[in-house]
Amino acid sequence: MNFRIIQSKATYLNATSLLRKQHRQLATQVAAQPKRNANSQNIVLVEGVRTPFLTSGTAYSNLMPHELARHSLLSLLQKSRLDKELIDYIVYGSVIQEVKTSNIAREAALSAGFSDKTPAHTVTMACISSNAAITTGMGLIATNTYDVIVAGGVEFMSDVPIRHSRKMRSLMLKANKAKTVGQRLSLLSTFRPGFLAPELPAVAEFSSGETMGHSADRLASAFNVSRSEQDDYALRSHTLAKQAQEKGYFTDLVPFKVQGVDKVVDKDNGIRVSTPESLAKLKPAFVKPYGTITAANASFLSDGASACLVMTEQKAKELGLKPKAFLRDFLYVSQDPVNQLLLGPAYGIPKLLKKVGLGLKDIDTWEIHEAFAGQIVANLKALDSEWFCKTYLGLNEKFGSPDLSKWNNWGGSLSIGHPFAATGVRLCMHTANRLVREDGKFGVVAACAAGGQGVAMLIERYPGANAD
Repeated sequence: MNFRIIQSKATYLNATSLLRKQHRQLATQVAAQPKRNANSQNIVLVEGVRTPFLTSGTAYSNLMPHELARHSLLSLLQKSRLDKELIDYIVYGSVIQEVKTSNIAREAALSAGFSDKTPAHTVTMACISSNAAITTGMGLIATNTYDVIVAGGVEFMSDVPIRHSRKMRSLMLKANKAKTVGQRLSLLSTFRPGFLAPELPAVAEFSSGETMGHSADRLASAFNVSRSEQDDYALRSHTLAKQAQEKGYFTDLVPFKVQGVDKVVDKDNGIRVSTPESLAKLKPAFVKPYGTITAANASFLSDGASACLVMTEQKAKELGLKPKAFLRDFLYVSQDPVNQLLLGPAYGIPKLLKKVGLGLKDIDTWEIHEAFAGQIVANLKALDSEWFCKTYLGLNEKFGSPDLSKWNNWGGSLSIGHPFAATGVRLCMHTANRLVREDGKFGVVAACAAGGQGVAMLIERYPGANAD
């Protein structure tokens, strides 16, 4: 910058004003850059895909989970035009696991024709399992262990493992070890009809014994979230998802020709735009008769799979690939699983933005997992509550509520569907593609999860990225 000798008071004031203006502009530019570790590499999200998310018991019902996962893996390679041999490692999420394919990452990879020399492991962290898969991949890259990672997740609620009761299992195991007819008859005499009662997969928190729906109802009540607020939010989610679907914005979705099904599955089938009057007629699903959570303002059981390609920016350039976004930072949170089970976003978002040195106004897109409409509204109210932020987040004032005009603008889990372990990739891909279509720079992904946990991630639009 060139400086001239100040010859008059007027000239001095003009020069001072100019310097202050330039200083403010520079400060604004610096403030809009996330803090980064000086030794960290630029890790990028190159591409991501998902199967259509379907309500359980529909077109995918005769498949096995690894077949859904295989389709997402093959579709990812096809869309990115990347050779299987270039994949260093695969991390895949799953929550309700098929016992025959417990390490579904490995089984899906082998089924998809990946080299048997490509390692793969499965992670599970409830609704944020594919987020865990992505961030595990980021860690493997950051430590220079691998260069190219595939991360994703699959959930298949059309067929879940149902066990014999523990007493029946014990009897059967003992019978398997019995060596004589007398021993077998003796064991048979201990059998009781009650042994035949099956054990279904847990729908309640192990630590509290409470279902997530009951917890959501209590959370909504604690933050004075009305039934109408929840129904309005649910209607918003379905309406925005329908609009995005019709505009062709779900470019991460890859059609699936399911064997035995006549039509190609090419869209999410849970999006239903209703009316406020119809929603108001539904009865409470969990806390009866006074609860506010209904089938319409809660996410539904879904089948689906997703996968994404993660690597360093330098590796992407070497391979001639155009990334979607930078994966800038992330963190996980955990809190009281009884009274704050679903408050992961309220805990995670302020910590993430403090960590990266950004504020609410710096965020151009928000993609937040919608477990329940009541959970979403409660998290928004928590962030805008001075008492909550001071008491539980250790802040000096309320954090503030994100701009809803930038919030889940393509719908969310309430409408699109929520295959537990597949949702994280969808959130990241919708963030990356929305940043392009809405001309934004930074996007935040956040989600709650069973066990009172949560995740928050910062994503930055890659220069020249497209939303295809």
